[in-house]
Amino acid sequence: MKHLASRLFLSTALMATGIHPALSDDHARDAGLAVILENRSAEDRARDSARHPGETLAFFQVAPGMKVAEALPGKGWYTRILAPYLGKKGSIYGVNYSDSLWPMFSWATEDVIKKRVAATGKFAGMAKDMAGQHAQAIGVDSSSVTPKADGFTFNTVPPDVVGKVDRVLMVRALHNLARFEKDGGTLSQALNAVRAMLKKDGMVGVVQHRLAESAPNEGADGSRGYLKQSFVIEAFEKRGFKLVDKSEINANPKDKPGPEDIVWRLPPSLSGSKDKPDQRAAMEAIGESDRMTLLFKLAD
Repeated sequence: MKHLASRLFLSTALMATGIHPALSDDHARDAGLAVILENRSAEDRARDSARHPGETLAFFQVAPGMKVAEALPGKGWYTRILAPYLGKKGSIYGVNYSDSLWPMFSWATEDVIKKRVAATGKFAGMAKDMAGQHAQAIGVDSSSVTPKADGFTFNTVPPDVVGKVDRVLMVRALHNLARFEKDGGTLSQALNAVRAMLKKDGMVGVVQHRLAESAPNEGADGSRGYLKQSFVIEAFEKRGFKLVDKSEINANPKDKPGPEDIVWRLPPSLSGSKDKPDQRAAMEAIGESDRMTLLFKLAD
């Protein structure tokens, strides 16, 4: 164990300095990522059994030094991993909904809308702080592990980002874009922005709550949090992408939503059951949602 710990520390220290053994040694890259995953909070690590971040990032072929756009980073669960992993030679972009989408939510008060809009401008600072926290945890200078960072929306992609991004990660980010497509063309706009950001050899990684193909199409529009895998693939293909690969890394066969079930009934939200012990126990026994994991590239 002592030898492994030393190797993990060395790998991360080398990555932090920009030497990046990951570019020539997959084992060193994996070791460096393992250090990052281990040094997160217990609360973050508790989600790993459902989110499988190490396996997911490997499937998406994310590596140190890349330029990565993270759709809807929220409070930064994935950002805490990505920022120090990409390192000082990398870049991380937090991409939020267009400001015009937030008022489409019936629950969105004026104060909530202001906070969500303001979060875009705070992403760069959040990402740098998270990289710095990891640097402190492993005992290296924060400047050696902090990537370039910026935040913008799907309709405000900076010119200097166009055609420069190696990976766009859309983790549970598609359902509301699909939900409001008819009202505001939100999914089309977002996928067109993603296409514009990517390098010619860039790829898009998708993790999304999944509804069975046999389920009725009514309610499969994202309003319940779920989308059919066939819908997602078709949506990307219509907008100039090609499916590269798919995985069951994030599958959960226990999640079998009925016609009225929303994804937020499950952990961690547990909507509707927090004060109902039996119902809550049933939802916790299911666990987090069944999720598709897909990888796309630009079509030839």
